[in-house]
Amino acid sequence: MTDLVRQAVVFEPGDPPREGRMAFLDPDGDATVTVVEEHGGELRVLEAGATHVPVADAVAALARARSDAGAHPAARFWGAVALVALQLVARGRILPGVSAGDFDSWRAGPFDTADVQRIRELADAMPAAARSVPLEEGRATDDGGPDDGPAHAGAGGVRLRDAESLVRAFLDAVADAMPRSPGAVRATGTSAFAAVKPVKVPRLRAWADEVSAGLDSGVRLSLRLEADSLEQAEFRAVVQLHSLADPSLVVDAADLWEGRDQGFGPRARIEATLAIRRAARAWARLERLLDSAVPDELTLSGGDVEDLLAGAAERLGAAGVEVHWPRELVRGLSARAVVGERDSAPSDLPSFLGGHHLTSFNWQLALGGERLTAAEMDRLAEAHRPVVRLRDQWVLIEPDLARKARHRDLKSLTGIDALGAALTGTVEVDGEQVPVEPSAWLRELRDRLSEPEEIAAPEGLDARLRDYQLQGLRWLARMTSLGLGACLADDMGLGKTITLIALHLHRGGGPTLVVCPASLLGNWEREISRFAPGVPVRRFHGNSRTLADEGFVLTTYGTMRMDAARLAAHPWDLLVADEAQHVKNPSSGTAKALREIPAAARVALTGTPVENNLSELWAILDWTTPGLLGSLGRFRSRWAKPVESGDSVAAERLARLVGPFLLRRRKSDPGIAPELPPKTETDRPVALTTEQAGLYEAVVREIMRQIESAQGMARRGLIVKLLTGLKQICNHPAHYLHEAAPRLTGRSGKLELLDELVDTIVAEDGAVLVFTQYVAMARLLDRHLTDRGVATQLLHGGTPVPKREEMVRRFQEGAAPVFLLSLKAAGTGLNLTRADHVIHYDRWWNPAVEDQATDRAYRIGQDKPVQVHRLIAEGTIEDRIAQMLAAKRSLADAVLASGEAAFTELTDAELAALVELR
Repeated sequence: MTDLVRQAVVFEPGDPPREGRMAFLDPDGDATVTVVEEHGGELRVLEAGATHVPVADAVAALARARSDAGAHPAARFWGAVALVALQLVARGRILPGVSAGDFDSWRAGPFDTADVQRIRELADAMPAAARSVPLEEGRATDDGGPDDGPAHAGAGGVRLRDAESLVRAFLDAVADAMPRSPGAVRATGTSAFAAVKPVKVPRLRAWADEVSAGLDSGVRLSLRLEADSLEQAEFRAVVQLHSLADPSLVVDAADLWEGRDQGFGPRARIEATLAIRRAARAWARLERLLDSAVPDELTLSGGDVEDLLAGAAERLGAAGVEVHWPRELVRGLSARAVVGERDSAPSDLPSFLGGHHLTSFNWQLALGGERLTAAEMDRLAEAHRPVVRLRDQWVLIEPDLARKARHRDLKSLTGIDALGAALTGTVEVDGEQVPVEPSAWLRELRDRLSEPEEIAAPEGLDARLRDYQLQGLRWLARMTSLGLGACLADDMGLGKTITLIALHLHRGGGPTLVVCPASLLGNWEREISRFAPGVPVRRFHGNSRTLADEGFVLTTYGTMRMDAARLAAHPWDLLVADEAQHVKNPSSGTAKALREIPAAARVALTGTPVENNLSELWAILDWTTPGLLGSLGRFRSRWAKPVESGDSVAAERLARLVGPFLLRRRKSDPGIAPELPPKTETDRPVALTTEQAGLYEAVVREIMRQIESAQGMARRGLIVKLLTGLKQICNHPAHYLHEAAPRLTGRSGKLELLDELVDTIVAEDGAVLVFTQYVAMARLLDRHLTDRGVATQLLHGGTPVPKREEMVRRFQEGAAPVFLLSLKAAGTGLNLTRADHVIHYDRWWNPAVEDQATDRAYRIGQDKPVQVHRLIAEGTIEDRIAQMLAAKRSLADAVLASGEAAFTELTDAELAALVELR
């Protein structure tokens, strides 16, 4: 379409209108069209090549062409008309009808004065090339009526189509093509108007004529409200008629019925009656006008006026009927929810934000932007009519605003809810999100969160903090001084540990409890001794479980869960959850135990605040700052579902809410880690061996046959079994077959590529980390490489903590060039910067987990370029997983599927397409 809009284009109406086509005058087109051009003051007819495109398919390209300098003037013109057509559809200005050929159709309309003026302006601006298809003298137009006369006649009785009728026909074509959806069934009561294929509906012609009567008559209805007594709220609705042909012509219905029509024409009364009947569909109260000999005015009760204010006037406006209120009435009342207006700033902010105090929450009304006093709001609340006297003027009161004046005090908010309202600018009232205005002291508190304290590195810290680390310290100091929790979510290797040590020193050295995976106990102990020499540090783990009133106490998640009551009884100044993704499941025993331990402040450390879904973010932040995100169910309905469905407004509002409580920096951010060497990531496809391919296809056939006849949990279990088996076959047949003493060489494409990579790395005096999610596969690789004379180490979940620390030390010192690691057991917490290569032998379901594993080598302290190799069995499920992981990696903080569970809900056909060997 981009090239076609460079050509002249004409519109060819159809019956029904949606069958209309755009004919692009394309020399290479597959059809011909008869066009007319001016030559020497005469019109001459010629044949031209053309490409025909249905109107519905051409609308988008034409709309873009209107602002494309390279497009043909005719294409730009039809683009302008297309925009008007789309605006009419968006405004609901369409009516059902029956075409000349008895087909179901939609028509554009009813038009207001501005619409008619715009249509005529477009017709006047139509270039000749946009209507160059000739119409022979005396021939009827496509809409069944005679042509309005030649716009340009020439010899031979040839004339061009009338510009305005063409524009209106095009508007009808767009209107007929767009609303073809189930909603059209509800609007018309028949499925015909929802079908794309033309349907013959001659029986509906009388109904359609009544519905659209007056559409082309040029008569529009409005209501002028007059007040006999504002004090008594007595109103009359006077019927006015407007001429669409001449917008300056306006007449009261009474004058029209008395013969003072001022040029409205002989059908004006009929058209006015039909217009009133259509308006009564929007507001039934107008039906009483049809019972009068002269439908000129209607006496309104107070309830009628309230009904107009409560939405009837808006419905009438959508139907093309404007409601004009008396000029002496003011409609400037507005309401906003205000938080904390009646309170002074709390002297003890940590106590306030901790939920020990409530703050006011109420409706505040304003007139013309000026706040009403309490007495004025009382007057509104006591009013029993839709009009009240305020500040020397009569003011219309919408029923909703009157209710807010009567019930202005809303449920008080906790401190953290009030802060959340100040951050997002909205609050929930009766299940609906409404704009909120924080009081001055709440705005000041909100601003303080974005203005960290200007503090220096604390005394006792034996290190120089990088700029971003000092920024992190200042942020943590601000948040914890207010009694608020925080999540430091920097990439692995950017120094979260040293930042936390600095925070401990800044807060005065009170007892800090660090809960972490067992593999990190030694790292914490070494870092504290290195950067804060003299600060007491002890382990609460194993047989040595002693507590202290100062310094650091280190424990594991497992020990914490078993001894939570004892830890909860100790007064902690700071509670730290390292690798906090370990408690991402809020219903787990570990997460529940962690919540039982009180502390003056809580800090979560994690490189992946969201691994699989937004509920994990809720679990972390609800622990650090309870109540911030509400209950899990409320969080899912208010935030997770809208964000997951692509609601950008909800995503932006959620970012404003969690932004102050979560600090996220990446190695790739400007100025964060400029000294880090480059990292190269490469997908390395490998072919299956004949044995692997045979096994793969046999397993797909066997288990897919079982899946087709299974249901529920049994089906889900079979799918997990299938996926696991196929991944093991891709690794090595011996892995899948559980062979006790297998022959390894020559049976796996991945193993052959691993040998090539390891040989090259060792020859270049490099070192490599090899990650696999399967311990059994790691043991096979260990045996295979050892048999080839390559020194290796193997670390998995069963490796004792002291041995893990010894293996890390030996690798860093160069004892073995190959370190085989279980992904789950070694994907976090280890510092293995000697490695300049990382191999992912098989793929995990989440790229964030793989990134964490890669960061064992690619972290502060790495001075060599790092190459990451991902081995992928081509044509298999691993290929499809690689494509999905690439998409996930491109969506920052997206809601991701949860491992194999994401595939258990696939249909049999979808699953077969996923696992098929290609």
